[in-house]
Amino acid sequence: VQLQASGGGLVQAGGSLRLSCVASGRTFRSYTVAWFRQAPGAKREFVAAISRSGGDTYYMDSVEGRFTISRDNAKNTVYLQMISLKPEDTAVYSCAVVQLDLLDASPRNIFQNPTIYNYWGQGTLVTVSS
Repeated sequence: VQLQASGGGLVQAGGSLRLSCVASGRTFRSYTVAWFRQAPGAKREFVAAISRSGGDTYYMDSVEGRFTISRDNAKNTVYLQMISLKPEDTAVYSCAVVQLDLLDASPRNIFQNPTIYNYWGQGTLVTVSS
């Protein structure tokens, strides 16, 4: 599976952006997809994940209510809609996939661990100015 992330850019605090992650291959619907981010000098951190069918989602606490992850399996695409952006959201955002399904998974926090993911896309830079 090859992943291509896009949609990053420069936005003022309080603004919005929508990121896209497009996957190659016919097995896209077999994967849970997640977004991670990495700010300069910081560790990579989990942002959000969505189950194979799109029926279940999981967010890190600091983006809950501001970010929405969704997917369109017919288009092999996952989206991350980001609103009310803050300067601390500035980072390179990357998408990743894992064959483990988020739906009914326990414990769910395993999806925060980047080492479980099988494939990664290149990142797209989001810069939020104050």
